[in-house]
Amino acid sequence: MTPEELNQFKSHLAHSRGAHKIFLGYAPGVGKTYTMLAEAQRRHSRGEDVVIGFVEPHDRPETASLEAGLPSVPTKKIEYRGKVLEEMDTAAVLARHPQWVLVAELAHTNAPGTAHEKRWQSVEELLAAGINVISTVNIQHFESLNDTVAQITGVCQRETLPDSILDEADEVVLVDVTPDALLNRLNRGAVYDLEKVPQALKHFFRRGNLVALREIALRRTAEEVDDDLEEYREAKHIEGTWGAQERLVVAVTPRPMAAKLIRRGYRLARRMNGRFYVVFVRTPGLPLSGKEEQALREVFELAGELGGEVVELPGDSVADELIEFANTNQATYLVMGQSARSRIDEVLRGSIINRIMRETKNIDILVVADPERVAP
Repeated sequence: MTPEELNQFKSHLAHSRGAHKIFLGYAPGVGKTYTMLAEAQRRHSRGEDVVIGFVEPHDRPETASLEAGLPSVPTKKIEYRGKVLEEMDTAAVLARHPQWVLVAELAHTNAPGTAHEKRWQSVEELLAAGINVISTVNIQHFESLNDTVAQITGVCQRETLPDSILDEADEVVLVDVTPDALLNRLNRGAVYDLEKVPQALKHFFRRGNLVALREIALRRTAEEVDDDLEEYREAKHIEGTWGAQERLVVAVTPRPMAAKLIRRGYRLARRMNGRFYVVFVRTPGLPLSGKEEQALREVFELAGELGGEVVELPGDSVADELIEFANTNQATYLVMGQSARSRIDEVLRGSIINRIMRETKNIDILVVADPERVAP
């Protein structure tokens, strides 16, 4: 291929989005990076142009051995707080423009001085330029699962990425081992150094945690399979009998609980292949403080990121507005949080939830517990 033909080929690629294949796991050590490198070796042996953009073998000899023979793009070294950190050099990968690039740990936060704050944002730039990407990530890093994972493990994941990254991937492969097999790897020192194992077993790697996280990963992968099947049906014009679409209404206020409600509504909507609305009723006689307005904006941003339809309704009665909206939009589910009002106040003024239950038909109401609510 002449230089001119090569430039034309790269120009053509730049105008078509690259394919994204994700190896998904439920915990460190299940074998995501190993599986990714094994596939890269197979592609390389077939003559495909595969390069390493960023891979961290975590000092695991079997994983590191699979890097042998694979070309790589030199990482970008950044000095930060007296240390030299290595990050993927996105600009260098773009200039190299390989057919496939390997990028581990999508949720990683880049060091200051890189082009993007998050590694998944760098991957998005590569895909937009027509470069195919093979990447890895663990299920607990996705935004909609933040609350659930924190409840299971007791650890709030600070590094998260939008669910849209998984939704828009061309292929998602679950890298799965049983919790017992993973614990065996951990105890052999195949995941972390042996001196770190006792601490890991007391916290994240408790067997119950692993069982729950694995189930979440299996369910999420099953949802992706369902999406692929639906796309196939549409592409092949396969018709069948389907029930009416589920419609979920998530009622929010500028309270910390709102984010949990939105994530719960999103997961329910995904499972049922339905739509979900995020509704806030603004009462004219009860103005919000500046802090509450900021919290509300953040709530709306999260709803938008998860694909919710944000609706703000003016009205003196929260119950009236929610009932009318739910009926008008043929809602099938209403998701609400526990009331912040005292029991005495509810008795005197009436419970919003009870009133909605009385005045609506064929709407299932889910009241989500608030773990920070103190009983009177």
